[in-house]
Amino acid sequence: MTCMYTLKKSLGQHFLKDELVCQKIVSALTVMPFRQLLEVGPGGGALTKYLIELPGIDFKAVELDEEKIIYLEKTYPSLKGKILHESILETDYPFEGKFSVIGNFPYNISSQILFRILEWNEEVDSVVGMFQKEVAVRIAAGPNNKDYGILSVLVQAFFTVEYLFDVDQNCFNPPPKVKSGVLRMVNAGNPWKINNKKKFFHLVKTAFGQRRKQLRNPLKSMFEPEVLKEDIFTKRAENLSVEDYVNLMNRMK
Repeated sequence: MTCMYTLKKSLGQHFLKDELVCQKIVSALTVMPFRQLLEVGPGGGALTKYLIELPGIDFKAVELDEEKIIYLEKTYPSLKGKILHESILETDYPFEGKFSVIGNFPYNISSQILFRILEWNEEVDSVVGMFQKEVAVRIAAGPNNKDYGILSVLVQAFFTVEYLFDVDQNCFNPPPKVKSGVLRMVNAGNPWKINNKKKFFHLVKTAFGQRRKQLRNPLKSMFEPEVLKEDIFTKRAENLSVEDYVNLMNRMK
């Protein structure tokens, strides 16, 4: 089949061409029940063609590139009216009630996409996404690990994260310079009862802002001097679990 669209480097476009990988990604999503589904960046429709076949699902996609929308609606007429022509970073809630998210996420904005999903965390049941491998490893990493960072803590505070599999560069057109990895994130509710996300995010970002230093340095202004004498403040940001951060947040000034 001849390609009726162009690849845009400015949008970080690398299109998945390996059908087996596409099917594995869709299967990773369909093991969980859902009624509403948002695909982020459908591009040339590698995943979309499988997703629109899922029975009884209200499907929408969000795509910034108008050329891809024209191509998709022409190739898959059932998509007419189901593609939001905007950036995922500016999209309002796409559905009433809970929904799942899937995508071969544009690598240049994948962290921002995760922050968007975290804004919606109460509504998002599950996410199956492909990321640059380095980012996927970071999101799934546990404490006491050099890959463990801001994304690990913030995502794992609200989602159970599973690193599913690697995807080779040759599965894409054009091949990216980096390896890719697929994650499944399942909504865990709010297990640590975080009642102020903004405060929690601020604490975690500040702690990792000076990740090589003992926590009492970056967090000095957030706690009373007496509290800062406790042993936990002699640790570094990567040594604390999600639960440790929640406990600290509850004791901030």
